[in-house]
Amino acid sequence: MIELNSKIKEALIEIDFIKRYEEVSNKFNAERTPSKSRLVYIDGEEVMEIIQDLGYSPLFDSKEKFYKIREEPVERFTLGVHIILQGGMVDLVWVVRENGELLLGAPWGTYSRRLIDSSYRIKKPIFGTYEDLEQILKITFKMYEDFKNVLSGYLNP
Repeated sequence: MIELNSKIKEALIEIDFIKRYEEVSNKFNAERTPSKSRLVYIDGEEVMEIIQDLGYSPLFDSKEKFYKIREEPVERFTLGVHIILQGGMVDLVWVVRENGELLLGAPWGTYSRRLIDSSYRIKKPIFGTYEDLEQILKITFKMYEDFKNVLSGYLNP
């Protein structure tokens, strides 16, 4: 497995990424929302509205079928978020580029394997309602803001 960029790795550790991701995964799990109760068919406009209400400008990539937050410049870096909603589960990807070169662009599930052990798994959060989805996104956007703030400190010492 590809090693994380050292600045990104330090930022993930500093925001306690693993613990926080496990908390959201454990709260929004299969026991709480069994497969028959998951929100599988999604109203894209509703999702866009949720993201906007949380303070972001979403776009939908119709070719790849995911929502994204426009990448924001921080010095020579850009940071963004991709949100993949499939089967009532949320998969997130943080995108970090330095001078256009991709430093991070893998799903969250790979971060734990890169930080701890290649066999370490954290399950994707599961949602059965738009309210669940909004809560998941609210928590994960807070993590993103923390990551962005810590990372920008590493990038601009």
